[in-house]
Amino acid sequence: MADLPFHDQADFEAADRGFLASLSPAMIETADGRIVWDSDSYGFLEQRCPDTAHPSLWRQGQLCVKQGLYEVTDGVYQVRGLDLSNMSLIEGDDGVIVIDPLLSTECAAAALRLYRDQRGERPVTGVIYTHSHADHFGGVRGVTDGSVPILAPAGFMEHAVSENVYAGTAMARRATYMYGPALPRSPEGQIGTGLGMTTSTGTVSLLPPTEDITHTGQEETLDGIRIVFQLTPDTEAPAEMNFLIPDRRALCMAENATHNQHNILTLRGAMVRDARTWSRHLTEAITLFADRADVVFASHHWPTWGRDDIVAFLTQQRDMYAYIHDQTLRMMNQGMTAAEIAEAMRIPPALEQVWHTHGYYGSVSHNVKAIYQRYLGWFDGNPAHLWEHPPVEQARRYVECMGGREGVLSFARRYIDDGDLRFAASLLNHAVFADKHDSQARALLAEVYTRLGHGAENGTWRNFYLMGALELADGVVPADLDTAPPEVTAALTAEQIFDSLAIRINGPKAWGETLAIDWHLTDLDRHHRTTLSNGALIQQADPPARRVDLTLTLTKQQLLGLLAGEPADGIEHEGDMNALNRLTALLDDPSPAFPIVTP
Repeated sequence: MADLPFHDQADFEAADRGFLASLSPAMIETADGRIVWDSDSYGFLEQRCPDTAHPSLWRQGQLCVKQGLYEVTDGVYQVRGLDLSNMSLIEGDDGVIVIDPLLSTECAAAALRLYRDQRGERPVTGVIYTHSHADHFGGVRGVTDGSVPILAPAGFMEHAVSENVYAGTAMARRATYMYGPALPRSPEGQIGTGLGMTTSTGTVSLLPPTEDITHTGQEETLDGIRIVFQLTPDTEAPAEMNFLIPDRRALCMAENATHNQHNILTLRGAMVRDARTWSRHLTEAITLFADRADVVFASHHWPTWGRDDIVAFLTQQRDMYAYIHDQTLRMMNQGMTAAEIAEAMRIPPALEQVWHTHGYYGSVSHNVKAIYQRYLGWFDGNPAHLWEHPPVEQARRYVECMGGREGVLSFARRYIDDGDLRFAASLLNHAVFADKHDSQARALLAEVYTRLGHGAENGTWRNFYLMGALELADGVVPADLDTAPPEVTAALTAEQIFDSLAIRINGPKAWGETLAIDWHLTDLDRHHRTTLSNGALIQQADPPARRVDLTLTLTKQQLLGLLAGEPADGIEHEGDMNALNRLTALLDDPSPAFPIVTP
């Protein structure tokens, strides 16, 4: 800790540069008065770092909590600190182009109002989504009704929708741990996520792009502004892009280069990202744009000015991802497992001395494991790990081997006293999974999680530990953000609708069922068949003619209504309507409040 350059105030100077105005009070509400954002609740970060927080994470929180409207360069502005992400704005000939309209419509509207209070009532003349994560498109209806051009990288809709629907329930539940919305905002509780403070909890919306960016070098003119794009798929998101505004000499790096080490695999869960591809796209960005930019800004954090500093920043970010990737594979090919590599990995000292490579959001430890997973999967090759008992049965056996409950607690206290909180957590986790009603084991594990959280440099690790402690004491805290609202589900393609239906089929209940339904979607001019076969729901587009149990002629909106439980009134059909009831009777509802730290 003493080796870190706390004397270096360059980030604070950059984060304050161009400040024009802040939102005061920095509290955003829904129309019915529900608070969805409150920057003022982080006022305690003005204090000196207490013993309950890692000094490096505390410093990052002090930077991320800064909020307001900032001038990036002539005609380019950012609103920062009014959601997890930034909303950037480019002034054009007739109005303003909005880049990444935050997560919630309420926050996006407040950000636009703050901009207009300083720069005048300029109309929104275009929107750019840099990538397919909800905190970069969810607030779009707060800035436009969809009557303007909307640009996004190729594949945006497929990934924006599928990520929030297929595994959306599980991701949203785990996101309550990652962002810690139920934690008190205090030196003992939630102090940010490293990428920003937290996620807003307002209304998520989605308007489809009107134009896709399909290749690097593609140039578009929006409201008189020339924009040159770099397509960067399979980096921080499966559909993502950077872009240069050449006449303003401003480069937007989306979320591919921010002031922290990012996630190769986010703790809430997602598809594993490709660290090698990520680093190569950063090299390409340097080659394409470094000599044409005087400032780099991104979808999170604060900008970087000056060619030399821009090149250094992008180079260090690139080298970090490349190094972690290559060294993981080197050690993997020497027979080391993911956990062993994560424990052995250390990034080069020259990178450790740079603040923006620190693991405030991603981390060396869990990024190494993600890279291992991408190449070799969950199995480390040891047969002992091939067919282990599930957590509860394994826990009961461990507790028995360690002399029962009292033995486990005695060992755990000894490791706590020795300062080995990591192993104490492992022991006490077994005790809780062996008997979830053991209040003493739960309380002791909560104490260990709290101490681990207070010592974490990574914001999301801190939140995971502290949320675990909270739920051990108070029970499950359900997710309070709907990442699959009506506009997201309405954006599903026909194939995605039937995919989302298939993953809800209760397989064992369906073993003895066979049925086939044809769906004629009149507004899409599409014909799909779903066939239940051996517990699996198989879909086929434009199927060959054959006899089926039921044929339905309907619109996509009517299909979504049927699957949501609405009556079939007005829907044309041929065959046995009971086939639809037989199918829907096999569907399981996802559980948004499943336990995590208890069985």
